[in-house]
Amino acid sequence: MKSSIRDKLEQLTRRKEELDAILGDEQATRDMDNYRRLTREHAEIDPVVALYAAYQGAEANLATAREMLGDPEMKEMAEEEIVAADAEIARLDDELQKALLPKDPNDERNLFLEIRAGTGGDESALFAGDLYRMYSRYSERQGWKVEQVSASESDLGGFKEVIVRIAGNGAYSKLKFESGGHRVQRVPETEAQGRIHTSACTVAVLPEVDEVGDVNINPADLRIDTFRASGAGGQHINKTDSAVRITHLPTGIVVECQDDRSQHRNKAQAMSVLAARIKDVQVREQQQKIASERKSLIGSGDRSERIRTYNFPQGRVTDHRINLTLYKLAMVMEGDLDELIGALTAEHQAELLASLAE
Repeated sequence: MKSSIRDKLEQLTRRKEELDAILGDEQATRDMDNYRRLTREHAEIDPVVALYAAYQGAEANLATAREMLGDPEMKEMAEEEIVAADAEIARLDDELQKALLPKDPNDERNLFLEIRAGTGGDESALFAGDLYRMYSRYSERQGWKVEQVSASESDLGGFKEVIVRIAGNGAYSKLKFESGGHRVQRVPETEAQGRIHTSACTVAVLPEVDEVGDVNINPADLRIDTFRASGAGGQHINKTDSAVRITHLPTGIVVECQDDRSQHRNKAQAMSVLAARIKDVQVREQQQKIASERKSLIGSGDRSERIRTYNFPQGRVTDHRINLTLYKLAMVMEGDLDELIGALTAEHQAELLASLAE
């Protein structure tokens, strides 16, 4: 283990001891905001300190085993314990390096998931509906809540655009790599000659901001329109002007919300989506300014980047960023995304580790 990493772990160990003492004092609970801040910090470093304690224990076992090598009667047992201790030290070293990686402050946030049909006409809209169902099923498996914010349905089914809010523990950390272009290759139901068509959708995953007020939005920069909500084919959902469209004039960002019968709730939801989009633009601009020459393959989230292909005739799904192909398309479309998301997360961690080693 590098001395710099060991020094950091020693600092965290001392800090945990300090927090144990502070939180054990009744006076700490008098300022609840400070108490919550300290308990969050304690919860973050406690698993790391526990890993380091296990690592030190494995080092001690290794030292003891090496001392036993000088005893002929204990030599065979000592050699076995040395092998076991070396393996445990290597495993814990890897775990500790991952635990010390920079945390994404948005990982525990809820998110807005936006799916838009792209090239391919009606088939693209149908595929947007399939993606919506896929992410909804995955969210259900995770125990997350899925709330539709707005939807523009196509005449043949599916969506021209659909926005949902997904709330749950670690939602953004799991889905943040889904932003980008999703391409589908299959025979459309409307295709009489059985030819394979290629169409595409774009997906955007935006972390929800804590409060709309956290993002600087000048009310003078907004144009707010109300209209009657309607479904596919022009059928009215209600007869009042409950739907809300908000345009942010400086950026041209437009958000509509018509899922609720209350104009007030629709406006509040639309403002939440708008704040998330503006925050996303600000973060991307900042990342571009500070980006190093070594661009992150996984974390770019470029909307125009083709990240994945779903090939129905061959039953395969391919993630182009990590060159991973799985022949389990039917399961993926039913929300079984664990293998894909796990591989993307592992690759991202490997990139972070490589950048820290440079």
